[in-house]
This record gives sequence, structure tokens and C-alpha cells, in this order.
Amino acid sequence: MSQEAALTLRQARERYFEENGFGQGGNYDERWVRVDVGPLPVWFPNSAERVRALRFHDLHHVLTGYRTDFPGECEISAWEVAGGCTNHWVAWALNLGGMGVGLCFMPRRVARAFQRGRYTGNLYRTEYGDALLGKTVEEMKRERGMDAPVPAPTRKDRLAFAGWSCAALLMGALGAAVTLSPLVLGAWLLAGLLR
Repeated sequence: MSQEAALTLRQARERYFEENGFGQGGNYDERWVRVDVGPLPVWFPNSAERVRALRFHDLHHVLTGYRTDFPGECEISAWEVAGGCTNHWVAWALNLGGMGVGLCFMPRRVARAFQRGRYTGNLYRTEYGDALLGKTVEEMKRERGMDAPVPAPTRKDRLAFAGWSCAALLMGALGAAVTLSPLVLGAWLLAGLLR
């Protein structure tokens, strides 16, 4: 058994926070969140609904091994969409956007992550608390089927991927429009001033 597998989810999550520079406790209590979209920093409120979903999302990073870089976030987005985000509406929105962007830049990796998510269980249906955080990484991976090989896609898997890909591309386009609209407006105003 690896050293990581023997850690509790709480211990592994704290290590994950430290390794990724997220601060002690993952900065869940911060009022604002900064996310770098390429060279552009984007700030948005750290709502209670976002934190509710993020607690599971961070544990998913620990369990799946997907990194917090651009490719890793696109992969975990597809993985979470495939497994379902239940009533975590913020997770649905963010994950569909991440999957949509990933489809544009790394469609095969996103497809593999989606397929993996169809056959492994995420934690969105789980009660968050000490009982969950006290389980070991190995125990949770086994419980969620993460220790088994991912089967080849069936026709049903391909149809699910196609349907969710359409939704993800729409959400990705909407997210890009919202993110880029201040830049476009600024450029338009600047162009008007320079005439």
C-alpha cells in the first residue's frame, strides 16, 4: 500500500491544499476567489453553494489524481459530469464549462475522463462530514470502483458523451462570452475614444 493510500481523506486533502498552494483549509472561508484564465485573472464571489460543491471537488482531485492545472481541471470536470453532480448546481455549471473548454483543446483526454466517470462513483451523493473524511484514500477508491479497469465505451456511453458534450460546449461558450465581454466592451470604448 502506498503512503498516500493509507492517509485519511482529511489528511490527503490537507496535503493536496499544501502542494497546490491553496492555504490551510483550502481557503473555503475567503469571500472572493481568483481564478487565472490564461493570462487573465478572474475574480468572483466564493458563495456558500460553491464551497458546498468544492469540498467534494477537492476530494475528487485527491481520489482521481487529476491535477489542478488546465488539463487536469478539464478532465475532472468531465469525470464529475459523467458521474452526476446531483443538486450541486454550481458544480454542474463549472464542470460543464470546464468540459466544454477541454473538448476544444484535448477532446481525447476529456472523453477518457468522462468514460472513467461513468464507471466510478463520485462523492456528490455522499454526506460530507467526519465519517467521510475519516475514511482512507484506499478504502474510498475501492468503495468507488476506482481500483478496477475502465471498460471500453458502449453505445450508451457514446450517446451520453455526445449529449453531455453538446451541453458542455454550450456552457463553455456562455462562460467565454461572460468572461470576455468586459474585455470586448473595454476595447470598444477605447476604440471610440481614439477616433
